[in-house]
Amino acid sequence: LDGNILQAHKKSDDLGYVGEIDSVNVEPINDMLESGYIPVVSTIASGKDVYNVNADTAAAKIAAELHAEKLILMTDIRGLLRDKDDEETLIPVVKVSEAPALISEGIISGGMIPKIDCCGEAIRRGVSKVFILDGTVPHSLLIETLTDEGLGTMFVQG
Repeated sequence: LDGNILQAHKKSDDLGYVGEIDSVNVEPINDMLESGYIPVVSTIASGKDVYNVNADTAAAKIAAELHAEKLILMTDIRGLLRDKDDEETLIPVVKVSEAPALISEGIISGGMIPKIDCCGEAIRRGVSKVFILDGTVPHSLLIETLTDEGLGTMFVQG
């Protein structure tokens, strides 16, 4: 169970072994980093049973506990789009305070809501920037981090 990095409880009896994260133990991650390893954390958590937890939520909580400067969520979409069917409507920067209005306007909907909630949670807990990037684009990580333009959507405080 990844050194008990994630602890959770059952989210709902209706969902089976889906868990909600209660706490994060970053000691095993720090130990790996100090030993020169790149940690890979599976999104299972210990508790009364073993639970599957949302990967975005886990990443946001881990980033916050590590006091990370940035969090990058890789997905198969370009970022947050004003029109989900038109990649030219990418919203390059979103202030966390704008998210509720974007949800009420229907710009953020469905499966994007939990992802955006995780972005906000990470920012509120001290991560300075969170990015949503399309990992299917060659070199997207490098382009986002090493250029002024970037490719995806960046979430910031505000």
